[in-house]
Amino acid sequence: MSASVVVTGLGVAAPNGIGEDFWTATLAGKSGIGRLTRFDASRYPARLAGEIDDLTAEEHLPSRLIPQTDRVTRLSLVAADRALADARVRPAELPEFSMGVSTASSAGGFAFSQNELRNLWSKGSQYVSAYQSFAWFYAVNTGQISIRHGMKGPSGVVVTDQAGGLDAVAQARRQIRKGTSLVVAGAVDALLCPWGWVGLHTSGRLSTAEEPARAYLPFDDRAAGHVAGEGGALLIVESGASARARGAEVYGEIAGYAATFDGREPGLRKAVELALADAGASPSDVDVVFADAAAEPELDRVEAEAITKVFGAYGVPVTAPKTMTGRLYAGGAALDLAAAFLALRESTIPPTLHTELAERYGLDLVVSQPRPARLRTALVLARGHGGFNSAMLVRS
Repeated sequence: MSASVVVTGLGVAAPNGIGEDFWTATLAGKSGIGRLTRFDASRYPARLAGEIDDLTAEEHLPSRLIPQTDRVTRLSLVAADRALADARVRPAELPEFSMGVSTASSAGGFAFSQNELRNLWSKGSQYVSAYQSFAWFYAVNTGQISIRHGMKGPSGVVVTDQAGGLDAVAQARRQIRKGTSLVVAGAVDALLCPWGWVGLHTSGRLSTAEEPARAYLPFDDRAAGHVAGEGGALLIVESGASARARGAEVYGEIAGYAATFDGREPGLRKAVELALADAGASPSDVDVVFADAAAEPELDRVEAEAITKVFGAYGVPVTAPKTMTGRLYAGGAALDLAAAFLALRESTIPPTLHTELAERYGLDLVVSQPRPARLRTALVLARGHGGFNSAMLVRS
């Protein structure tokens, strides 16, 4: 049997809270979705977003880093610092080649690229800008985190759109099993700039509702797209033996994982079944499912069918706390994973905000209020555009 791989630290940067404030807000049903303020969005069809307040994020970083970094880098550094502090890890005290970074990106550095084009276009340097954007796309999260903390072990970036947060943590688990002592893993994304906003509209899946309470309604007859957001979570992943040796507090184990590529119901269901098999678990062992929650009728149907075919109609509680943050693209699945570990710790299932469940889906959806429950095992689902499916099983 493979050695256990556990999570000992969580670092969250979300529209409704940084660090533990996120969990407090989530249980209180506090939404971070509102009118987009980063730029003038009045001419766009979609005008709501899950934004992180600038001051809230930047007050956690040294002032010298603010002018040297862009939006997604700052949020990533905040999340990494939080995760390391939560795990009581001091990177300077560990061998530099024993630590790695595994992150995910959905679309790269739109804000960085836009600024470069604005600054360099008049000099005829658009080709340089494109090159820098490409390099930035693959390096920002892993590179900036590893440089800041002296982490020179195995590192990389996963690009599987909104499934990326789970895939990056799965990659960290593989590296731990190969002998790396510790990996900072997960994803943070930030696409809220004019260039990124245009790109997001091309999916045809952004909600154009004007009221936050009606904008993102997964598994609801009124569902008409999602709200985009920024942020995510980074986790400290290490072997169970290492965590015990240093007396670390453990949130839980990454017990099972699987990924498939098929946008239809059989693909997502297969990912769930393979993740269960990887963990040596049965459907009856799962106490809660954190849904991908696309809020698009056909995608909601596909997910609901996958869940009910594995667990039975109303067979397991389902939740989508991302209705309080918006979909954070690569960062969304990582944030759900962090929420799953917090739910296990608190024996509480967070609610799905605003949704009025359509009965045809056959789901036991936790709505409006948190639900106390005996929780030992949680399943997190994520899907990326084009057919990416990922499922991760975690247990306390």
